[in-house]
Order: sequence, then C-alpha cells, then structure tokens
Amino acid sequence: MRQRTKLVLVVAVLLSIHAVVLLAGFFAPYDVEAQHRDLPFAPPMRVRFVDSNGNPHLRPFVYPWSAREGGFGEYAEDRNHPAELRFLVQGKPYTIVGLFTLRVRLFGAENGARVFLMGTDGFGRDLFSRVIYGGQISLLAGLLATAISLLLGLVLGGIAGYYGSWVDDVLMRGTELFLALPWLYLLLAIRAFLPLQVNPSQAFLLLIVVIGAIGWARPARLLRGVVLSARERDFVRAARGFGASDFYLLRRHVLPQTFGVLLTQAAILVPQYILAEVTLSFLGLGVGEPVPSWGSMLGSLQQYHVLSSYWWMFLPGLALVPYLLGYSALAAILHERVKDVFL
Repeated sequence: MRQRTKLVLVVAVLLSIHAVVLLAGFFAPYDVEAQHRDLPFAPPMRVRFVDSNGNPHLRPFVYPWSAREGGFGEYAEDRNHPAELRFLVQGKPYTIVGLFTLRVRLFGAENGARVFLMGTDGFGRDLFSRVIYGGQISLLAGLLATAISLLLGLVLGGIAGYYGSWVDDVLMRGTELFLALPWLYLLLAIRAFLPLQVNPSQAFLLLIVVIGAIGWARPARLLRGVVLSARERDFVRAARGFGASDFYLLRRHVLPQTFGVLLTQAAILVPQYILAEVTLSFLGLGVGEPVPSWGSMLGSLQQYHVLSSYWWMFLPGLALVPYLLGYSALAAILHERVKDVFL
C-alpha cells in the first residue's frame, strides 16, 4: 500500500473515532448522569437475532435483566419480554459542542426497556454512554496539552536554534533538566501542590496546563535542530543579506521548515498525554465525579470487589486502544515522510 494511501486511511479512521466522541449525545443511549439504581453492576447485554426458542428475528433485540432475590448484583435474563432495538429514536435533549440541541439518538429499546451494551457501574449508570462521554474529557485533554507543549517547544526551541550563543546554552540545559525528570512523579508532585477541592472545569484546566507545561522539552530539542539547520540555508542567508528582519526570516523561511516535525510530534504526544490524563484521573488527581473520564471510570477498579467480580469495568481501558494504535500509525507515517523530505 502506498504511503499516501496509508496516511489517508489512518486519518479517516482517526477522524471517524473522534467523531463518535464528539457526537456522544447521538451515539450514547442515555445521559451521562442517568442512574438506574435497581440495576447496579448489571452485566453487558447480548444483542441477539435468534431467541431462546430458536426463532429468528429480523430486528436485533436484547433480553432485559431482572434482579435475583436475595443477591446484590445478581441478575437473570427475562426471556419472556424481549426488547427490540430501534434506531434513530427520540430521547432526552442533548447538545452538540454546546451549540445545537437535538433529541435524536442512534438507538434505543422499544417500550422504554433499558439496554446496556457494556453493563452498568455501581450506581446503575450505563457504561457505554459514559465511555463515549468520557472520551471527550480524555481526548480533549490530550489535544490541548499537546498544543501547549508544542507551542512552548516551538517558541523556546526556535529562539535557541535561531539565536544560538548563551541563549542556546541556557535553554538547552533547561530541556536536559526536564528530560531527566520522570514525568509521572513530576506530575504527581505538581498536582499535589494544587488545591484538591476544585470544580470539574478548574480541575480540567489545571490538568492540561500541568501536563502540557511538563512535556515541552523533547519537542523543543527537535525543533531547535530544525531551526539551527534552516537558518544556515542559502535562501535564508540571502534574505538576511537583503536586510530582512529576524521576525520576517522566522515567519517566512525558518518556522515553515518545522511544520513536518510539529505534526509528527503531535501524533506522538497526543496518546502520551491521553495516558497521562487517564493515569492522574485513575489516581484521583484529575477530573472527578460526576463528570466521566476514562481514568476516573477505571478508578473503581481500585476496589477489590469490583476488580474481582465485574470484568466489564475494565472496558473503559479498551476504549484507549484504537486511539493509541491510530496515533502510533499516524506518527510512523509522518516520520517517514519527514525523513524523506530532510534526507
């Protein structure tokens, strides 16, 4: 497969799975905070086309759960009342990116029956809905933290590479210090000094600023090398000889040379920062309840009875896999293209 075709395919896949998270209200059958207290830790339901009597159905259906008497979290399928799945159904209103209010959801069960494709948590909240909504926090944190890191790396690396001399020495010693520090322990140390009792919006902003401000060193070193090489090009020397200012040279001739490296670093950093957000939220240092994120949802696994009894509580971790693989493939393709350009 040609490299360009691979790039288009990977980008299309990444855009598709990001669209699912962006349009969470459409794909999620329930609101993120909707609770079904009579069904805590309900297992995932199987979507069927053949009933227990061997009769085929044209429409997919599920068997609702009914709680067994005398047991917590023990359920049996109610095979007397199968619930067919309907598509493009009307549900509770939701907003898309805070701008559009809609009521149409991708699917739902007939006659008000409840369908839990990934089961429920301890409060009876639909895990499938919360995984999709939780991706908005985790992915947005990764994207914004990456933007902060690359902006700092571009500014500091560009200054170091363009001006050189003692400025380069001071900035590069700073990058070596940041590279030598273990990022996870540094994140925990910085987050420990921040206030714990903050609302979800403030916690989210603190999280992305902390993550983004720590990860600028490696992009800065790479961009410094690109700028250092670009400033010695003949066309840059010629422009400088005609009296071009430093700002003009950086904007018109030097910084455009860094775009390929910036894109590659973005593809590498986004999954790393998603994992950083998941790790901090898992440890209780990120966005807390009731706002879902993949890390906070996995945090329930710190309780032994959840870890040992409810395997579907691991499913939010599997939501990371397509994003990590997609960004890894994108980074590899961009790296090859950048290498072809510079070599």
